[in-house]
Amino acid sequence: MNELALNLNEMIKKNNPHVFDLLSDLGKKLYYPNGILSQSAEATQKATRFNATIGIATEKKVPMHFEHIQETLSEYSPDEVYPYAPPSGKLTLRNEWKRKLLRDNPSLHESSMGLPITTNALTHGLSLTADLFVDENDAIILPDKYWGNYQTIFHVRRGGNLKTFKLFDENDTFNIPSFRECLLQQKDAGKAMVLLNFPNNPTGYTPKENEVQGIISVLMEAAEAGINLAVILDDAYFGLFFEDSVKESLFGRLAGIHPRILPIKVDGATKENYVWGLRVGFLTFASDSPTILEALEQKTNGLIRGTISSSSHLSQTVILRSLQSSKFEEEKCKKHNIMKRRATKVKEIITREEYKEAWGFYPFNSGYFMCLKLNQVDAEELRVHLLNEYGVGTIAISSSDLRIAFSCVEEEDLEELFELIYRGINDLVSKGVSIDVQKTL
Repeated sequence: MNELALNLNEMIKKNNPHVFDLLSDLGKKLYYPNGILSQSAEATQKATRFNATIGIATEKKVPMHFEHIQETLSEYSPDEVYPYAPPSGKLTLRNEWKRKLLRDNPSLHESSMGLPITTNALTHGLSLTADLFVDENDAIILPDKYWGNYQTIFHVRRGGNLKTFKLFDENDTFNIPSFRECLLQQKDAGKAMVLLNFPNNPTGYTPKENEVQGIISVLMEAAEAGINLAVILDDAYFGLFFEDSVKESLFGRLAGIHPRILPIKVDGATKENYVWGLRVGFLTFASDSPTILEALEQKTNGLIRGTISSSSHLSQTVILRSLQSSKFEEEKCKKHNIMKRRATKVKEIITREEYKEAWGFYPFNSGYFMCLKLNQVDAEELRVHLLNEYGVGTIAISSSDLRIAFSCVEEEDLEELFELIYRGINDLVSKGVSIDVQKTL
């Protein structure tokens, strides 16, 4: 094993051996090399005459570039667009995102969190956590309603086992007993990843305060039972809270709460700030030990350097300018209100008496989505029928669950959307196509 990796491992062991035990075999081997980039970073600070370290071309002391590209980017200087960004991202952007996290999460304290590391959006951030912490047959604890890409990220790529608990109980609240049972089954293994995604995809649910207290209580019980926990908060849709849920990430509530609990926040501008194609996300660790935060950042940098090298500099510049804009909060509030009105309209429509025989729905109070529970027909059959006969696109999650993204439907079109779904259900019922009850159970 490389000496730099051994040194990082020793740093982590001395400050918190539980975090070291959480690392995957790959995570233990990772380090950030003293190579071109580290030498270039040093030269950037000290080479005041000539800096001949990094592989870009310059002209008249700015990065060499095509004028026909620069003309379309007149708001930005060449230095903000063309050079490589560091593997961990633009420092100014990372600091700006940290300030945002502290504003948005009153429970979060600066001393217990690291500087956010820039990722190539959310999926990349989740993949980094998988590489760092998941070995073959490690358990990933997550609700039974989850984003399908988790299978590829944690199981297919890393060989982890996805262990699901029921997201909702019979009262349509977060199922604390099911979560507890699933997590405590990992006592003999002594290690588990817990993956929580709020607002949840596909249901659009964020827990209320009493439910959050229950979640934290279970995590503390598991930690006291000797289970080392990497708690991954997938906050892709953070901030889109419309009703009576908590309004901050569990990250702040978990930071520094127990030496066996390592909170990891994965978030980004992609969905929060409606800039999906720019691919800018962040990965943030929480620990009371600055040494552990530094070691984990170095390992993450090594992993980024060995995969994508670094994320788009231009995208990071655009996001930085946006966060610093005097119009940022005003415009974000406008978009939030549009989304809230859509969610409110959906709830009014789907609870109408004429639809009760056709569907129920899972609780939703946030995010981009809601999920119908079909009473009469198979979701995949309905999805295909709606697409072919009515030109309506939906997502079948299971034989009974149909996900609707109200995020991409205008408020005035929602009535027609659900009427067409209802019409499609009636079409299938009249043809005798019913839901596969055994498959659902």
